Amino acid sequence: MLSEVNKDEEAQLQWEEEVKRLQEIKNPEPVVESTPEPEESQLPEISIQTSYDEKPNTEFNSAALLETVSDAEVNSRITFEEFTDEKTLISHDAFGNKQMKIKVLEVSDEHPPMKWKFGDRVKVTKILVTIKHLATQEVEEGEFDVEEIERELQEKRHYTSTNRWIPAEDIKNGYVVGSKHTRLISDASALDYIVF
Repeated sequence: MLSEVNKDEEAQLQWEEEVKRLQEIKNPEPVVESTPEPEESQLPEISIQTSYDEKPNTEFNSAALLETVSDAEVNSRITFEEFTDEKTLISHDAFGNKQMKIKVLEVSDEHPPMKWKFGDRVKVTKILVTIKHLATQEVEEGEFDVEEIERELQEKRHYTSTNRWIPAEDIKNGYVVGSKHTRLISDASALDYIVF
């Protein structure tokens, strides 16, 4: 019985050696040429900062390079959650010739119905629409009273398609996210106040 155990152990050792040999063949260690080490007198002196509270002895301060002038004066930075990519605030027309950006100027103080179902929403009253023509780099701006345009469309055509309730998280830095632009300009577009 002991001979069977020894045979199993030997087989296991042979197996492990074979696996190591195959791994060495598959991933050979890189050959590193040894270079002579410089003498201690040739090495430059390096000071290591052990505490973060201490300022380094040198005139060079890397933290000062990272700050812009406005950040250095105000000492305020935008956190990752507050950062908004400009592309999310812009919408394009069907042909890709124009870009639109909508800034919220005024909101209603009306409380949203069914907050539990739709979340926090804001009822937009006035907006500032900026349209940029990409071919000519011409910029047009116009202020729209969305509430007044909605009333006008109801009187003239007996319906309205505007949904002025915008989720609060879709308003970034005072601008409406591009996916919600058609909600706000649909009535103005129907009355030909805006062509986009």
